[in-house]
Amino acid sequence: MAQVDLYQQTGSKNGSTEVKDEVFAIEPNQHVIADAVIMQQASLRQGTHAVKNRSAVRGGGRKPWRQKGTGRARQGSIRSPQWRGGGVVFGPTPRSYAYKLPRKVARLAIKSALSQKVADNEMIVIDSLNFAKPSTKEFKTVMDKLNVQGRTLVVVEADNENVALSARNIDKVKVIKATGINVLDVVNNKQMIVTQNALNTIEEALG
Repeated sequence: MAQVDLYQQTGSKNGSTEVKDEVFAIEPNQHVIADAVIMQQASLRQGTHAVKNRSAVRGGGRKPWRQKGTGRARQGSIRSPQWRGGGVVFGPTPRSYAYKLPRKVARLAIKSALSQKVADNEMIVIDSLNFAKPSTKEFKTVMDKLNVQGRTLVVVEADNENVALSARNIDKVKVIKATGINVLDVVNNKQMIVTQNALNTIEEALG
C-alpha cells in the first residue's frame, strides 16, 4: 500500500498513513475524468430555456383573409412562424440535461482523479480537523500552518459541521463530506485536504 504524509491540525507532520493502491495509486484515466466532469456540468444546467411556439403565442385565431380571390398567398393565422410576432419553429423547450455514466466508469473516474492528486502531491491528509465552535479565524490559521493557498477542497467526515461553518466565508475554499466526494470538485481545486476519518470512508466506498 502507498504511503502519504500525515499532518496534525497544528501543521506539524505526524508520520505517515497507508492508502489503498486501488483507490489512490492507479494509472489515471484522463478520458473518463473528462467524461465525468462533462456529465456533472451537464447535470448542473438549469434547462429552463423556452420559446413560444404558434400554439402559445397570443392572438391569431381568425383567418386574416379569405382563402381565394385576393391574389395573396393563403394564410391561416397571423401567428404562423413566417409572420412578425409569430411562433418560433423548433425553438428550445424546458428540459433536463442530466445523464449518468455507467457505475464502473464513474468509479474509475473518481479513483483516477484522486490518484492524480496523490501523484501531483496535491493531497494533504490530516489526522483530525475539529473546532469547538465555528471559527473562520481558526480555520485560516490551520490553512496557513499547512501552507495551503488557492482553490482548496476540504473533505471531512459526515458529522463535522463546525468545519463547514468555519470555512463558508473563506474565498476559494469548499468543504464537502466524504460521502459526497466527486470528480468535478476534485479537479476544480488545486489543493485537497482530507481528514483521516474521511479518507477511511472514501476507501470503504471505493476500495
